[in-house]
Amino acid sequence: MSAQPDSAAAPSGRTHALQYRFTAHLRDPEHRPAPEGIEDRRMGIYRELSFSNMESFISSNFPVIRTLYNEADWQILARDFFREHLCRTPLFPEFAREFLRYLEWRQQQDRGDAPFLLELAHYEWAELALSLDEHRIDDVTHDPAGDPLTGVPAMSPLICVLGYRYPVQRIGPDFRPQQAPDTPTVLLLVRGRDDEVRFHEINALSAMLIERLQENTRSTGLECLDALLSARPADQVAHLRQTGIGVLRELKAQQAILGTRVV
Repeated sequence: MSAQPDSAAAPSGRTHALQYRFTAHLRDPEHRPAPEGIEDRRMGIYRELSFSNMESFISSNFPVIRTLYNEADWQILARDFFREHLCRTPLFPEFAREFLRYLEWRQQQDRGDAPFLLELAHYEWAELALSLDEHRIDDVTHDPAGDPLTGVPAMSPLICVLGYRYPVQRIGPDFRPQQAPDTPTVLLLVRGRDDEVRFHEINALSAMLIERLQENTRSTGLECLDALLSARPADQVAHLRQTGIGVLRELKAQQAILGTRVV
C-alpha cells in the first residue's frame, strides 16, 4: 500500500526532475540532496514547514495515538511516514486515510508497532470520516415521534457499526493491551442532530439487528426483530425478544433510529 520513494521513477523533463529532487529532499533530507543553487537556509524553511504541517495533521486527526508516544518516538514515526509513504491524494480531508494506509503497510512489514495500533487508527479515522460525511438527517423523511416498534424504523444515514479485536475505545496511555481479549469489541458510531459523533458499545445481536433495519423498507421494528430471532432456539426467544425491544428503544434514544418512515 505504500512504497519507498526510491521505488518510484523520477519524472521526465528538466522541470519535473527538479520538482522531484526538491520534494525528495523535503521528505528525506538526510539521504536526498537538495537541488543545486538553492541556499540551505531557504531549503530549511521549506523542510520545516512541510514536516510541521504534515505532523500537525496526523496529531490532530489521531489524538489518542499521539498520546501513546513520547516526543522523540512520535517524531520518528512522523518522519518515517513523511519519508516512506507515497500519498494517493492531495486532498486534506483524505490525509488521515493516508496515515491509516501507512500503518497498515507497517504492520505488513512487521515494524514492531503495538498490536492494537492499526485498529485504533481505524477507529479514530472512522470517527473523523463520519464527522465529515455529507449525508444529512433532514434528507430522510421521517416522523421523529414515531414508535420504531410498531412503525417502520427510519435509520440515520450517519451511523456505522465497527468490529475490532481490541477494545479500541478504552486504549490510552494507561491502557495498552498486548493481547486481544477473547470477546471482540463491536461499536456503533452515531453522528447526532447536533453533529457530534458518539460511540456506543453494542453486542452481536444489536449489530445484526441494525444491519437488518438498514436493509428494511417495509417491516416494523418488532417484525424485524422477530425475523432475526426466528432461527434461535425456542427457549431463548422470549428473553432475547425483550432484550431486542430494549435495543430498539436505545437506538431511538441514541439517534441511530430517527423515528419512523413517512409514506
